[in-house]
Amino acid sequence: MSQYRARDLGIVVGRLAPGSRNAITDVPGVRVGHVSLISGDGPLRPGIGPIRTGVTAIWPHAGNPYQEKTPAASFVLNGFGKTIGLAQIAELGVIETPILLTNTLNVPRVADALITYLIARNPELTTVNPVVGECNDSFLNDIRGRHVHADHVVEALETASCGAVAEGAVGAGVGMTCYGYKGGIGTASRRITLGEHTFHLGALVLSNFGAKPDLRVDGAPVGRHLGDGPPPEQPAGSCMMIVGTDAPLDSRQLARIARRAALGLARTGSSAGHGSGDFVIAFGNGNRVPQQPTSAILDWRLLAEDGPAISQLFQATVESVEEAILNSLFRAETVVGRDGNVREALPVDRVVDILRRR
Repeated sequence: MSQYRARDLGIVVGRLAPGSRNAITDVPGVRVGHVSLISGDGPLRPGIGPIRTGVTAIWPHAGNPYQEKTPAASFVLNGFGKTIGLAQIAELGVIETPILLTNTLNVPRVADALITYLIARNPELTTVNPVVGECNDSFLNDIRGRHVHADHVVEALETASCGAVAEGAVGAGVGMTCYGYKGGIGTASRRITLGEHTFHLGALVLSNFGAKPDLRVDGAPVGRHLGDGPPPEQPAGSCMMIVGTDAPLDSRQLARIARRAALGLARTGSSAGHGSGDFVIAFGNGNRVPQQPTSAILDWRLLAEDGPAISQLFQATVESVEEAILNSLFRAETVVGRDGNVREALPVDRVVDILRRR
């Protein structure tokens, strides 16, 4: 049953309707690509393997993000992480590259590959702010080997699509753990209708955090009833949360949305522990900032905040992040990594039985 998403099993998070894919790619123009690196077995040999890692790319719109920058904001719930690019997002309120996710020690290599990729496609480029997030996959992966290389980054970027998004142990999520079970990539979306306008908001997460007893599924304390005992000793993990929408927002409004993503994380049972780096990057492609403006004044649409609209987007954020985290668990399969370390798939049939009995 681990190949089913939460909603396929009747677990309906929140009350807003999802988009047609229930994925961040329901936001028009957004594309997602993965490269998964899985090779070798047995004892750890640093620099050689076993390898259980990867890279995930999120394009904010269908055009050139450097030439058409996207309003954005970030929120750091707990700063135990090694992301790149958040300072300039905070200062200028835009992203100008795809967002890449990988493991902790590969962040500089992935950022370097992204810069090289953008230089080749923007001859006038002399400075750029790459945005790269991470989680630590060292329990399963030879993380010191830094096995994600430039060609893997290019492949993730070039193969990204606007269709269904692979989830679980894929891309950056290959070696990740969530609530003591196999975690990784998850996504979900919501559709918001405001008068004659319909917008989408979607979330994509890289889940790598939490202890088994804390897991909550749609409010139910499922982790307490699974009876598996505490997880093996391990460093606290992290969660990267990417939220995108086509609603016309500015960076201040997106910062408000980014903060609400933390509520979706909490609803699954997380308390953002000391060693958990919990980061949110929110972007809205309903407006664009040109690299070379033709006027000193930008003509933008902007969502009014004196009605129910912004609150619906807040609710969509919380619901999408919560469901995306659950999908990262429900879709992940058991992975055996370095030194025979194992992360078992969530026992979905038992979870469903617990929810039915409650």
